[in-house]
Parts: sequence; C-alpha cells; structure tokens
Amino acid sequence: MTDSHATEEDWLIEEDEELPASAGGAPDQRRWRVLIVDDDVDVHAVTRLALRNVSFKGRELELFSAYSGREGYEVLRDTPDIALVLLDVVMETDDAGLILARRIREELDNQSVRVVLRTGQPGQAPEQRVIIEYDINDYKAKTELTTQKLFTTVISSLRAYESLTMLERSRAGLGKILSGATNLYQIHSLREFASGVLNQVSAILDVGADGVLCLMQGGTGATSVVAATGSYAALAGNEAMPSDHPLWPTIAKAFAEKKSQFDHPANVLFIHTLENREVAISVTPPWPLAQIQRDLLELFCQRIAAAFDNLYMFGQLRKAQEATVVALADLAEFRDDTTGGHVHRVQQLSTALAARVAERGAYADEITPELLEMIGMASILHDVGKVATPDAILLKPGPHTPEESARMREHAGVGQAILERAANMVDGVSYLTYGAQIAGSHHEHFDGSGYPLGLKGRAIPFAARVVAVVDVFDALLHRRPYKEPWPHSAVMAYIGERSGAQFDPEVVAALFDLVERDPAIGQPSAAAGRGTISAENKT
Repeated sequence: MTDSHATEEDWLIEEDEELPASAGGAPDQRRWRVLIVDDDVDVHAVTRLALRNVSFKGRELELFSAYSGREGYEVLRDTPDIALVLLDVVMETDDAGLILARRIREELDNQSVRVVLRTGQPGQAPEQRVIIEYDINDYKAKTELTTQKLFTTVISSLRAYESLTMLERSRAGLGKILSGATNLYQIHSLREFASGVLNQVSAILDVGADGVLCLMQGGTGATSVVAATGSYAALAGNEAMPSDHPLWPTIAKAFAEKKSQFDHPANVLFIHTLENREVAISVTPPWPLAQIQRDLLELFCQRIAAAFDNLYMFGQLRKAQEATVVALADLAEFRDDTTGGHVHRVQQLSTALAARVAERGAYADEITPELLEMIGMASILHDVGKVATPDAILLKPGPHTPEESARMREHAGVGQAILERAANMVDGVSYLTYGAQIAGSHHEHFDGSGYPLGLKGRAIPFAARVVAVVDVFDALLHRRPYKEPWPHSAVMAYIGERSGAQFDPEVVAALFDLVERDPAIGQPSAAAGRGTISAENKT
C-alpha cells in the first residue's frame, strides 16, 4: 500500500551539513548489500539518493529493491550477504513487513541481517509491541528519518552486522581448524598433507583462494614447492620457487623476517616448527584479509606446525619399517641367486591385484585402506620361513622326496611364527601383520586342499589369497633350476583352470582383468625387475 499521509512529506529532509563518508579500513572490492523493501517507488528513489555517497570501512553500498514482502523474501533467499533490510510495514497487507521480518528469522534462519522497520503509519504497528514480538533491530517513523539520521542508522546497522558475521566466521573457522587439523594428521604423504593444508586455508577464508606452499629445510636457504593450487598449480612440479615469480618477494620476506606477511594481494603465512623446518603458505584471496581471518589463519598455523614435524618423523619410521622388511626378505632369499627380480615383481603385482579386486567391489569387508597400502611390501616376506630350510633341500635342482617335501612345507609355519612375534611388538596393523598372514597361508588352497592348516575359502586371509595367485603366476613365467619358463598363454590357462580349487575365483578374475588391460604384465621382457633374490618353492 502506498502511504499518503501528509506527515510523510518531510521524510528525508536534507539537513544543512554535508553527509560524511565513513572512514577507516583498506579499500575492499566487496560492497555492503542493503535491501530496500517498500511499495512506494519514491521511497526507493529518495533512499538511494540519500545513501549515494555512503561508505563504511572503505566499502561502498550496493542497494537492492523489492516492492512487496513476498518479493523481499525472494531477494533475501536468493542473494547472499545482505547486511541490512530497510523494511516498510504496510505494503500488500497492513502487516506485510512484520510477516517478512518473522520469515527472515524463522524460515530463512538468517540471524545476522539487520532489520530496520520504517513506517509512515506507526499507529498500525505500535513500537513497543513490535520491538517485543519481532526480532528487529530498530523501528523508525519515516517522518523522523532525516538524511543524517538515516546515515547513522545504516552505519550502526552495518557495524552490528560486521560484528555478528565476524563472530560467526570465527566460530565456523575454529570448527574448520579443529576438524581440518585432525584430518591432516591422518595423511602420510607430505605432498598430500600440503595440499590438505591449502584446502583448509581456503575453507577458513571461505573463498576459492589460490595458494603455494613452500618448505625450507634447515639452513640451506633453498625452497621447494611442495603443493600448489588454482592458477599456481603449474608450480607444484618445481624443485625450487622461481625467483622471478611475483609471489617470491613476499615469500622471501616472510622467510627473512620469520613472520607472516599480509600485503594484499600476496599474503604469506610463516610457520616455524620445533624441528627447525620453516614453511611459507602463500594465498591470494580476491580481497584484503580481515583481522579475524588473519587471526584464524595464524591459529591454524600454530595447530599444524607440530603436524609437519610429526609427518617427517612418521616418514622416517615408515622408511625404517620398510628397510626392516626388505632386510628380512634378503635374509631369507640371499642363498639362491637364480630367481632374479621375483620378489620385486610379486610386490608390484600384489599391490595392483589387490586394488583391482577392490575396484570390482569384492570382499569390501576384508579389504581396508591399510591392506591396499601395505600388501605389496608385506608380500616380499612370503617365503621368509625358508631361513629354516636346509640348503640341501632348498637348492636341490631335482624333485624332492616325500620327506624333503614335508620339510620344505614347514617354511610356511616358521615364517608365520617369526613374523607374528615381531608384529605383536607393534601396536596396530603393520607390514609384519600382513606378512605373517601371507607367509603362513599363501600355500593354502581355496578348496581346502593346501597347507599347512588346510584352510578353505575366506578362512584364508585375503592378502594370502592374492599372493598365492601372484607367486605361482610369476614362478611359472620365469626360469627356475628345475624348470623352463612357461608360455604366457599356458600360464593364464593354468591359473584359470585352478580357479575355485587352488585359487580364489575373484582374485583370478581380477588378474585376468589386469592382463586384458596390459598384456605385458608378467612377461619376462617387461618384468625384468630389481630387488632381492628369491628361492622359489617347488612344492
């Protein structure tokens, strides 16, 4: 409804003094969004005229118009970050503005936007009742709103909105820091970790920020690009940060002064870890960072400083564990120099085959991320029990006697016992855990006719079912003292014939998938690997 009372003629009377612009703050390309909801076109025009030069903290106003409560609701629903609504009460109905005020809080669940009621008929919506019953922030009769008073109302509303949004960003940012830092601790690769850090920084800023994370080790002075995103993604492959890159001066300054730099558009977060590793994270958001964002980022850097050290120590422990596994395999295999790269080929194919079984959707309850990560390294321990096999039996070029075969088969139980004792000294799942399963069960048959325990079907550990196929597949394809290599087609036919009897059908099917994708898999010419020497079991 259009107001027609004579008392409204003095609304927004210009005062003598010039309307001041609010000072303070660095320029920002974003603008404060203000929505005018009124059914009187002239009200929109005069409000826009009165607020044409208003700015707050270096940011101008962006004015939106709606001419009914329904239209105002749609604008608020579809337009993010509206800071202030200048809302008429009487429009398509006598209480359209009040209804919209309630819908803003209840239906849109928008508690941050400031709502200022303006009415030309205060008697229809008494101020005390409206203030008590509706979540509004101010109530003005249009006759009392001069240009100066409108300016004061707008600036105070924007200041209140900024405070509320900062609190909300702080709360959300802290939540992201806590969850993000926790998730980052689960990442084992430095590059994956660094990419995760950049993603978390972007989440804290709530923008799709580009970023470059550089790591300076010790006092060498050389920087390496560990991770990069967005328009800087091409830098991720660089060993060193290019000295002519636009970001380099700010990054170098952060390293030199050992503190963060906030020089828009280049912002560099500096992290110094307890192990004297220095990290610079450069981000370039589209606008200057607010103080609350700087504080949150600094807090995040404090949270993850220890994570860089922990990741380094984890990597060292992982390398030590892998070295121990290789040493154990070497100890078992060094007596026979006839099998070439068997162990290395078994390691590679076991990893690929387990992953393919997982891709096919089989055994989801058995296949874990840890198994997929560790099965390859653990597979090289499959014959570690042969340390207890006498040379006369292990290296015999001809067939074994029944007694020799029985002694040869003891290596499965011996290997499992050795590795289980070692695995029990380590908390959780390790290479030794899967190594024990593989060593003890890779000679079991799917139909229960294998050794040493006659396990059947899924009673055989999944890792052992995989290595059982890989071990035989590779052994048949390559020369041994007691046999010549088989043709690839004959090997595939043999594996297929033994599916469901000696071998797990799902694993066999996955092997056929891999060979179909890459027929060179397992071929001697393509599989001439490096690694430790293996003495292959002839039984």
